[in-house]
Amino acid sequence: MSDDKKEPWLNLLALTTVILAVCATLATFKGGGHSTRAVLSQSQASDQWAYYQAKGIKGNLYEVEAMRLRRELELAPRTAVPTLEKSLADVEKKVAKYEGEKAEIQKEARRFEDAKADAQKHGAAFGLAVIFLQIGILLSSIAALLKQKPVYYLGLLVGVVGIVYFINGFYLFLAA
Repeated sequence: MSDDKKEPWLNLLALTTVILAVCATLATFKGGGHSTRAVLSQSQASDQWAYYQAKGIKGNLYEVEAMRLRRELELAPRTAVPTLEKSLADVEKKVAKYEGEKAEIQKEARRFEDAKADAQKHGAAFGLAVIFLQIGILLSSIAALLKQKPVYYLGLLVGVVGIVYFINGFYLFLAA
């Protein structure tokens, strides 16, 4: 039998260390999920901006065609005017169509950019939570090895900061 008597605060230390470890694990998973969402949103935004550019190029081609038809209309004999005016009206409709499509595509691209920024904010909060929680776990482990209550209290304090950042990862109540 060992004469060493286990100190009661070590049970509390073990329990709080497990709680910090669980929170750190969850924060790691949530942060990773937000990181993935940020990357996917950025990719989708880039796709939308490429689509926007393609529509812009097509629209510009029709604008050039409209300018050519206007110039041709100025120089055309009267017999060709109705045909040219109809062609010009058709081309101008296409120019307007592409401008409308570009506005919708731009709105969608900005929505993806906003989703990326939101995911980055949540991910950053979870990242800070992991850092503080890991430091809290480390200090708790050192306190257990050395049987030093002040080190445990410091680890507990750092762990509480990590838990605050963990909760902040969900709600973003702290400014980044």
